[in-house]
Amino acid sequence: MPNASARPKHGRRTRRRRREDPARNELVSSSLESAQQCLFNQDYGTAFVHYLLVLNLAPMFKDFARESFRFTLFKWTEELDSVGRIQDLFDCYEQALELFPADEVILNSMGEHLFRMGFRDEAAGHFHKALKLRPDYPEARENFYRVANWLVERWHFLMLNDHGRNRKYQQAIQKAVQSGCNTVLDIGTGTGILGMCAKKAGAAEVYACELSKTMYELACEVVTANGMDGSIKILHMKSLEMEVPKDIPHKVSLVVTETRGENEFLEPSATGRVIPAGATVFGMALESLEIRRHHRLCVSEVGSLSIAAAGELRSPVSCSPEPDDSMEPYTTERLSRLPGGYKPLTEPFTALNIDFNNVQELEGLSSREVQQIRLPVTQEGELDALAVWFQLHLDEESSLSTGPQEDTCWEQAIYPVHSTNGFVLKPQDELLVEVSCRDAFLRLCSVAVLRDGHEIRLDKRLDLKDSGNPIPNPDPNPEAELCSALACLQTDQNPTKDFCMLECSEMALLNNKDYHLSFCSALTKLFSQLKVKCQNKERRSDSTDSADCSDLLYVLDVSEGFSLLSLIAASNGHVKAYSSVEKTKQQEVLKRLARSNNVPEQHLEFWLNHMEDEQGMLKRPSREKLWSAIMLDCVETCGLIRQKLMEKASLARCLLEDGGCIFPAKIVVHGMLVESDTLLLESAVQGQEPTLGIMFVL
Repeated sequence: MPNASARPKHGRRTRRRRREDPARNELVSSSLESAQQCLFNQDYGTAFVHYLLVLNLAPMFKDFARESFRFTLFKWTEELDSVGRIQDLFDCYEQALELFPADEVILNSMGEHLFRMGFRDEAAGHFHKALKLRPDYPEARENFYRVANWLVERWHFLMLNDHGRNRKYQQAIQKAVQSGCNTVLDIGTGTGILGMCAKKAGAAEVYACELSKTMYELACEVVTANGMDGSIKILHMKSLEMEVPKDIPHKVSLVVTETRGENEFLEPSATGRVIPAGATVFGMALESLEIRRHHRLCVSEVGSLSIAAAGELRSPVSCSPEPDDSMEPYTTERLSRLPGGYKPLTEPFTALNIDFNNVQELEGLSSREVQQIRLPVTQEGELDALAVWFQLHLDEESSLSTGPQEDTCWEQAIYPVHSTNGFVLKPQDELLVEVSCRDAFLRLCSVAVLRDGHEIRLDKRLDLKDSGNPIPNPDPNPEAELCSALACLQTDQNPTKDFCMLECSEMALLNNKDYHLSFCSALTKLFSQLKVKCQNKERRSDSTDSADCSDLLYVLDVSEGFSLLSLIAASNGHVKAYSSVEKTKQQEVLKRLARSNNVPEQHLEFWLNHMEDEQGMLKRPSREKLWSAIMLDCVETCGLIRQKLMEKASLARCLLEDGGCIFPAKIVVHGMLVESDTLLLESAVQGQEPTLGIMFVL
């Protein structure tokens, strides 16, 4: 029986908790009123502080104030973001989540801020929490899939669904373990499949390392789902940073890795075996309009503009013998699916042979002398790129090819050629290619063409009519080599004085003639209509209130990245155009093009130079003026409608003069139901058969 003396005591505690506190009630009431008044006055920072006080002192108001609190939070954090107070921004979200830890809207909004600032792992976590709380929340679902595409790349699914590849790796690992390699390290474990293959083959100890936080956490989940969490140790770190015995107790007898269709080489292993055991690297010169239009300028006119004065424009993918942190040496493509196809200009050639089990050979790769290979040209065509692929030797018996004719998970490495300017190779030509391996990347550079006994240097961008110097003696004396080196230095002191880098998507858009002609036509039509409208108004008005048709028309282009639309508008004559191009080099290109196309300097300005922050891009050009046209960037390169487009369009509508237009004027969204085995293979693991009975939770 309970102690009777405890009952009154319990009752007194309850009465003390429920006792009203008039001073607190007055403070809550006045703070709530102040919060609402500050919100009305758009003083969001002060309103946020008052709401925090109210909801901490009186949690019973949470349901009543939730919507107003959310609105205040979002407006206040937008202001903090615009002035760069990032820590204060996240402090506000943390305070909000202490009050509303299960609010999916606040979680999703914080994830959006994290994603914009580059914290993709953390953003994914917030989107995932929001979806768990409300599975039918469309904004959180879209955001989660968007960030998932960044963090879990599609090639993971392709590899897991490639039964032939997985089976050959499994057989090679089984053979190695059965021959005595019973301690295994899986470098770059990804989803963990190779480590689990080693464990199922009977390895006594299995370790794995993964640098990506997302993939590390995923690997841990997959290993746990397959009941191996106690027998495989996964480390969230780079393999080169691992130490014995700090991270693993001793050196291992077998290293395995999932080599992709790119070419970052394995770290040397002082002991034991490596799977794959080695690789033969193949290459081929090719012509491809699709590759060309993403990496170099292919047109001489854009809209109504001549772009001859643009200087050298190129993508950030460019290979040179010397490492350059600002450039990627290669990109990747699946040649068998390349739009428009490709034309081989040479036969496949062997660029390199690598033995991953030879420590001395691996360590000497970086210091190996540049190798020059002569490739007979087999078909006429424009030199656009060198394609590279592997023959992976898993062991003495098994191998895998990543070639363009193979139906596997791998893409091919693509080394775009920037310096040819439409140079056409012909049969009987020989292409000189330099192969090197600096900073652990394979580098292939097309340097010259041998034609009719002359060497045409591609890296000097000479025209065919300047068909270079005679082919040098293959065994020159040291004095001749020195003179040649000095001559090269003399003629190549400033090879990139007009160099401007554009993203691949920006370059492809610049090469899109139809896109720019459509805008040019629409702008010309609008300006003509506005001029006629002004003239009609001028005729109808009396002399004291006449319209001034000599005033400039104002145009704003808020396209993402590099855009010529502002300059196309300014070239129409009586127009002052504002560009949202931000990078200095790209602004210099626009200024050069303006001068060469006779656009007055004062008719082109850079809008962000007038802004304190990017949040205020959509506003009036001046107190007295409105915009005649505003150009919005509506669709991302992946095909999605840009976030907050409708809000931007609504705001832009309010900033237009009578008769002004937003471009594009409308968007028609088309949809289609499709059946595609390829999309399935790239989007989800297709059962346990391709993964050899291993269960995946992707």
